[in-house]
Amino acid sequence: MDRSANLDTEELKMTREQYILATQQNSLPRTEHPQFYPVGIYGWRKRCLYFFVLLLLVTMIVNLAMTIWILKVMNFTVDSPLVLQSDRNVTVNARNHMGQLTGQLTVGADAVEAQCKRFEVRASESGKVLFSADEDEIVIGADRLKVTGTEGAVFGHSVETPHIRAEPSQDLKLESPTRSLVMEAPRGVQVNAAAGDLKATCRKELHLQSTEGEIFLNADTIRLGNLPVGSFSSSSSSSSSPSSSAPRQTIYELCVCPNGKLYLSPAGASSTCQSSSNICLWS
Repeated sequence: MDRSANLDTEELKMTREQYILATQQNSLPRTEHPQFYPVGIYGWRKRCLYFFVLLLLVTMIVNLAMTIWILKVMNFTVDSPLVLQSDRNVTVNARNHMGQLTGQLTVGADAVEAQCKRFEVRASESGKVLFSADEDEIVIGADRLKVTGTEGAVFGHSVETPHIRAEPSQDLKLESPTRSLVMEAPRGVQVNAAAGDLKATCRKELHLQSTEGEIFLNADTIRLGNLPVGSFSSSSSSSSSPSSSAPRQTIYELCVCPNGKLYLSPAGASSTCQSSSNICLWS
């Protein structure tokens, strides 16, 4: 009992002393310096970080050097055009988001082929469509279409145009060497030579036909050359044939056969077409 009481007294005393000591330390001003703890990466972590930074820098330098080398080898410069060369052909493909081929341009040794739904050529400044082609039609949007070939332009089928004009001081020639040439218009076809002659020549026959109207020739002088001259029939040759001393015939009468053939008959006091109509039997 006495030992237990002594232990309790000692613990109480120690507790009291600790309380007094703690109270005194709190009341006294602190003269201790604050402690600083360094923050950072040290040791092998720092060396690894420097290694990765150096590796990244080397990779960037190598990448830049490879890019410059590729640009130099491929001749990619600002002032020079892009040149694509191949021993066989050069093919450029265009595909959609599903990977299907939508357009193809092939430049070969024999031909340049383009496969697409619509092919267009536009002006660089105005953007005007100069040429377009699709499955239905071909459109030439230039202000002038000029064909410089010696054989001209060859069309396999019909041609529709509102205006055909030759170059200044040049002749316009429409020709069909082996077949016929047809010009049709529902409201009329007009051929005009404002400062020159209009000639129509053919090998066989030249037909001027009007189904419902008339053929109108309007000029100061109308000349029909190389018309045949009819001769008088035998029944009237004795009475109407001129003598050897008669002057040369210079005036003729224009006559028409029943089939429309024109011929000349020597003019007399009255009409002589009937007496020289035997030429109509030969036509």
